[in-house]
Amino acid sequence: MDVPRLLPTLSNRPAQWRSRLAPVWNALLPAHCIVCALPSGGAPMCTPCRDELPAATPGCPRCAVPGTAGVLCGHCQRRLPAFDWVVAGFTYAFPVDQLIQRLKYAHDFAVAQAFSRVLIDRIERPAVDLLVPVPLHRSRLRERGFNQAVEIARPVARAWGRPLALSEVQRVRPTVAQAGLSRKVRRANLRAAFGCTRALDGLRVLMVDDVMTTGATLDALARCLKQHGAAEVGALVVARTPPPR
Repeated sequence: MDVPRLLPTLSNRPAQWRSRLAPVWNALLPAHCIVCALPSGGAPMCTPCRDELPAATPGCPRCAVPGTAGVLCGHCQRRLPAFDWVVAGFTYAFPVDQLIQRLKYAHDFAVAQAFSRVLIDRIERPAVDLLVPVPLHRSRLRERGFNQAVEIARPVARAWGRPLALSEVQRVRPTVAQAGLSRKVRRANLRAAFGCTRALDGLRVLMVDDVMTTGATLDALARCLKQHGAAEVGALVVARTPPPR
């Protein structure tokens, strides 16, 4: 083991118009860093701000929760999740937490570009066959207008030369917001939430998401992928939350 589309037209629409307007936009306005707002030389984030982002600390080799220094955490010892490993780019702390909120709720797509670029540069490409952005239910996708996991995963898949599953894996059941729910309730909330319309026999699948908290969402999705034949399921997340105090 090497660790290192639901409504596709709606999810892809922002990328289409951004790509058409990019040359004009770049000519009119020089790129500024999304963190400090200073000129960034054409990149979404300047080098000093990139270097100061809170890097993920060594954690559980299964769920990447910080603070275990590479030893399996207590939760994973009691109940192994369906996914095999997780790689996190950052700890969910300032300014990563605020940037993710800007992406999700202010539609700041430069944040997705910046995170994707840093993940590509800093994380060794894992041995995977397919990337699966964690899907949104069609009601949530209609409300938000895009899937932030897709926006993060698309440049990664392109850079690594791996296909991206945008329609074969779906969130088939709407779920209530996970924030504030206990680990046990989160698992129940996500039971039978995902579906897959293709065989994944023997494939090594990489799930992609913005934030991992308890891992309930990734656990439920990985379970679905393995039920459809995936041999190994890992996850790449922008940020991992610290364990609760």
